[in-house]
Amino acid sequence: MALEDAAKQMDMAFTREDLKGPSYELTFGGATSFLRRKYTKDLTGVDIAVTGVPFDQAVTNRPGTRLGPRAIREASALQAPDAPYGWDFDVLSEFAIADYGDLAFDYGHVSQFPAALSAHIKTILDAGAASVVLGGDHYISFPILKAYAEKYGPISLLQFDAHTDTWQDDDMDRIDHGTMFYKAVKSGIVDPATSVQVGIRTTNEDTMGVNIIDAREVHEQGPQATVAKIKGILGDRPCYLTFDIDALDPAFAPGTGTPVWGGLTSAQASIMLRDLAGINIMGGDVVEVSPPFDTTGATAIAGAHVATEILSLLGHRLRTK
Repeated sequence: MALEDAAKQMDMAFTREDLKGPSYELTFGGATSFLRRKYTKDLTGVDIAVTGVPFDQAVTNRPGTRLGPRAIREASALQAPDAPYGWDFDVLSEFAIADYGDLAFDYGHVSQFPAALSAHIKTILDAGAASVVLGGDHYISFPILKAYAEKYGPISLLQFDAHTDTWQDDDMDRIDHGTMFYKAVKSGIVDPATSVQVGIRTTNEDTMGVNIIDAREVHEQGPQATVAKIKGILGDRPCYLTFDIDALDPAFAPGTGTPVWGGLTSAQASIMLRDLAGINIMGGDVVEVSPPFDTTGATAIAGAHVATEILSLLGHRLRTK
């Protein structure tokens, strides 16, 4: 496909016949699947499934992250249809990537949500695909991690965030976006010694043994030194990458439920995500994009780019492992 194809191609999310290759469409038109990938519930032959989780039960102060998946998909249409910049391969052309649509759940029975999400991700993993999840408040990572731990055993967590989300909460049935990694470590599905949280800038005395690289250290040491430290902690263990969009400073991502100043720049994040190539990543998510609090769309654009980088990190693992 070439640029002139934009004159005759539209709605490739539904009309394309394969799962690989670019899609040249009018950026302002067409069905907005993630990066114009084909919408399908058939996971046969799929390497990576992108799925949305429109859930925001517990975001502090600012609800609206249930609208995140839709906004991220729309923002992804603004990206060039060429290979993601800065990589030496094109994940969109080399691997079968599908938009698996959104998780269906009964919003009136919130207690049933975690099991529904774990089962949703398990379906993807059982089909032999990896998942890239568009959230949704950050709680969603907990049910996702349960599915990954069931497949891979206790997994290492690489978390970009302003908050550790390890505040004490021993009620495993509570659905809370600030305590789910406490529960993940406590229940044995995350190995804290080989996990790392990057960009932290809120006080929490108990980090559950997870390694912390706070925002100041990133600013002072720089992205390359940060990546080297991350890789040293993760080693070659299977890991899951979660990126809370509030890891970015509010200047770059104002549309989030819990903005905190002094955060990462989008440039720092892009360098780190690309330089992380080589980690043994199994899946990932980008969470807490809250479109109602950012009329510019900048937060959703950042979220779309983060998800694209996660796709590329997964592709890099698939072609080198």
